[in-house]
Amino acid sequence: MSETAILMAAGMGTRMRPLTEKTPKPLIKVHGRPMIETVIDGLIKRGVDRFFVVTGYLGDQFGYLEEKYPGLELVPNGDYMTVNNISSIYAAKEVLLSAMEEDTEGGVFICEADLYVSDDSLFEGDLNESCYFGKLVPGHSDDWVFEQDEEGFITRVGKVGEDCMNMVGLSYFKKADAVTLGRLIDETYGTDGYEDLFWDDVVDRNLDKLRLRVHEIRSGQITEIDTVEELAAVDPAYRNE
Repeated sequence: MSETAILMAAGMGTRMRPLTEKTPKPLIKVHGRPMIETVIDGLIKRGVDRFFVVTGYLGDQFGYLEEKYPGLELVPNGDYMTVNNISSIYAAKEVLLSAMEEDTEGGVFICEADLYVSDDSLFEGDLNESCYFGKLVPGHSDDWVFEQDEEGFITRVGKVGEDCMNMVGLSYFKKADAVTLGRLIDETYGTDGYEDLFWDDVVDRNLDKLRLRVHEIRSGQITEIDTVEELAAVDPAYRNE
């Protein structure tokens, strides 16, 4: 069984300025480690051996990763300045479309690269179905959430929800679903309004073709850090930034 990972690292991280004026957000260090490396190292422990890092803003700074991690390749996203993050998955669409060339087992992780993984055991365990990783958030949430039917399949991927599972920036597509997703991204790119789309919007529009569940994790295992204040809350070294 082979597993691959696409890491989206093209964004400008404007909400974390001034730290991101000279350093891309995924390379900001948390407790001495670049955020992107906490994701990569956790996936390596799982057995993932092929990584495609989609770069854009200050993309040359990611070059060292190809030397540090065998099997890692940088994929430039030339549209990151003008198109939402659908552009990063479009840049890596061939990874999805070719997912079944070697064998039909395994799958493809799609991960945000600006995550701090504090407990990489979240990557352990069998993933027998395509899924988004999620955490339960009681009460109201303005973030990306999932609604599910009685069988546990996702019926909506979107913003705002009550007492539901929240997105944490990780997903996993079995190989057949990865190919389907690649085709859907390819078909959507260039259509009216595509510039404003998140890639998750494409998933939401095609849940009749992609059967996904939520793989629940504990909230303390991973942290999405969007601002300097949130960074300081995780790593006190930034309190005076």
